[in-house]
Amino acid sequence: MQNTNILISGASVGGPALGYWLARYGFRVTVVEKAPTLRPGGQAVDFKGNAHMTVLSRMGILDDVRRLQTGGADQTFVDARGRALAVLPGEFTGGELEIPRGDLARLVYEKSVAAGCEYVFGDSITSLTETSDGVHATFERSAPRTFDLVIGADGIHSNVRRLAFGPESDYVEFLGHYYALAELPERFGAEPQIYNEPGRMIAAGGPKASVFFVFAAPRLDYDRYDTEQMKRVVLDAYAGMGWQTPAVLDAVRRTGDFYLDSISRVKIDRYSEGRVALVGDAAYANTLGGFGSGLALVGAYVLAGELAAAGGDHRAAFRRYEEGFREYAKVSDKGNAGPWLAPPSQTRITMRNWTFKVGFLLKLMMKMTDDFADNIALKDYPSLVRDALR
Repeated sequence: MQNTNILISGASVGGPALGYWLARYGFRVTVVEKAPTLRPGGQAVDFKGNAHMTVLSRMGILDDVRRLQTGGADQTFVDARGRALAVLPGEFTGGELEIPRGDLARLVYEKSVAAGCEYVFGDSITSLTETSDGVHATFERSAPRTFDLVIGADGIHSNVRRLAFGPESDYVEFLGHYYALAELPERFGAEPQIYNEPGRMIAAGGPKASVFFVFAAPRLDYDRYDTEQMKRVVLDAYAGMGWQTPAVLDAVRRTGDFYLDSISRVKIDRYSEGRVALVGDAAYANTLGGFGSGLALVGAYVLAGELAAAGGDHRAAFRRYEEGFREYAKVSDKGNAGPWLAPPSQTRITMRNWTFKVGFLLKLMMKMTDDFADNIALKDYPSLVRDALR
């Protein structure tokens, strides 16, 4: 086995999943994460189809995901007076299994630690210099180290992609909308509800004190690490909106758990550059597209499997990873959730709601997502590696 010392940037879902598989195959793995601890929050994520279930099962976490699943509750579209207009079925947004992102991240992290991964929290890569036999990495806090390979699993705003491939503006396409997620000090109703005005959506209520925003806007300039500045963006965008919005905005002012980002997608013509490769949202993000965590887990499984099957030969492994995965990841090239969640006119809002009242349209949309989820033939990498080591 060659190239056994690997650095992964990002400890959300894809990074720990990749670390688990690589450590299981005998690689020495270090994961660096900018956040000081594992990030607990985030939206619920969902899985569906044989490919997702196969990877979860082979990781040994399928039963845990089932135990922690949320059930995918129905959400009701309402008017300004709270009257029901249509129902967004839980099975449409929640797939076969829906689990809070934080719970999934913890499960995968614990599996990777048990497999032997080293974690460095509160740090970030500042430079990558490739040599003939490795990649020299410098960090904000840690001492410089040299690794055989570096993998960027650090999201749509990937630091590794920026350092090894080029500026974010070359690879991330802004889709004209933003979304925000806030954990609030109080709940707004017993049942999940969604309210729209042209170009704006707010979802609140249900068993958890959280609220979700989607709104149309030109590209905004703000600090992604400044919570108060991000809150101000949303408070300004939702000023004057009806329904429960004023009370929700008052609660937003008091919360410290708030996240804002653009709805964007990654457009990139390759997943690797020399000894550096990308996995998950760093390579194939489409914000709120519904496939992010599934693509990250399956992509991590394929990349680690190809590295192990190639005996650590990164050139062959990276080529096979891209050849075997790009068609599956094409789902991220399509669609924009922004205009669907926050339609630009009242007419478009009415048309969107109407689709959920027509059974065959709902079934057609669900079939399309089901087909995308299973559009890959997975190799049994664990068996291939065991056979190679005999």
